[in-house]
Amino acid sequence: MTGIRMNKFIYFGKKLLLFLMSIVVLSVAVFFITRLAPGDPLVSYYGERAEKMGPEERAWAEEKLGLHESMPVQYVRWLTNVMRGDFGISYKYKRDVVGVIGERIGNTLLLGGIGFVLIFCLALLLGILCARHEGKLPDRVICGIGTVSSCIPEFWLSLLLVLIFAVNLKWLPSSGSYTAGGPGQWPDRARHLILPTAAVVLGHLWYYAYLIRNRILEEVRADYVLLAKAKGLGRHSILYRHCLRNVMPAYLSIMAISVPHILGGTYIIEVVFSYPGLGTLLYESARYKDYNLLMLLCMLSGIAVILSNLAVQMINERGYGNDERQ
Repeated sequence: MTGIRMNKFIYFGKKLLLFLMSIVVLSVAVFFITRLAPGDPLVSYYGERAEKMGPEERAWAEEKLGLHESMPVQYVRWLTNVMRGDFGISYKYKRDVVGVIGERIGNTLLLGGIGFVLIFCLALLLGILCARHEGKLPDRVICGIGTVSSCIPEFWLSLLLVLIFAVNLKWLPSSGSYTAGGPGQWPDRARHLILPTAAVVLGHLWYYAYLIRNRILEEVRADYVLLAKAKGLGRHSILYRHCLRNVMPAYLSIMAISVPHILGGTYIIEVVFSYPGLGTLLYESARYKDYNLLMLLCMLSGIAVILSNLAVQMINERGYGNDERQ
């Protein structure tokens, strides 16, 4: 037992070390790339006044924001502050960046979470449906529609949904998370979520449904299925009790590794729909060179991507992703 515990301790210790190293590399890359990009961060903090500053006033303003030192020194100071829990202030909002993000992160988690659940529930159902009717009309129709929809860029699909349902039919709102001036209660918020959620789901659904369909068909053609048929088991029983059961570990791996894919799509859709989440905040912080806010947003997104990739590795390495032929 002691040996097993020690092996687990070493295994998870290695993963933790890999995670921390990845975070450090990510922070260095984001820090230097953002500061090498063209633009004036003083405009974010001082507005149009920054363009009229003289050399002495500009030097004073840069010193106030800690931008007068070399980039390595700035990074070390930023990292030291982060270790103490101080992520700095937003140049644009003049507030602590944690507070700014805290007001928006709930909207992104709500949109992304609902989209994530719908994508993988519907993808599983479509994958099973196509596998059951392989080569038949339902399979051909779903595959055809899915192939076309997967080629449509997410921003264009979002604009199309706005044009049809918000502009022409006037059924749904085109932007925001609730009606301006309203109480922002759940029925109103739900109406504002419909179009962004539809864009998230339609932009990713077929890709994962197709993966699941092909994975199920691989199982259907496996040798153990022929043996099950020889024993007299029906197609329905083989598909649901054996094939689908063997597909589930791979399905969990797909769900884990899809997090950055769906997260990136959610950010794009938030910008198109002016949805007040992390996507619009990330766009604004990059546009206005709001360094502290941009750093924390990139780090949070990067941590989500790294954790999802580590989860997939652990599922595969620990044997959960292996087939268990029944």
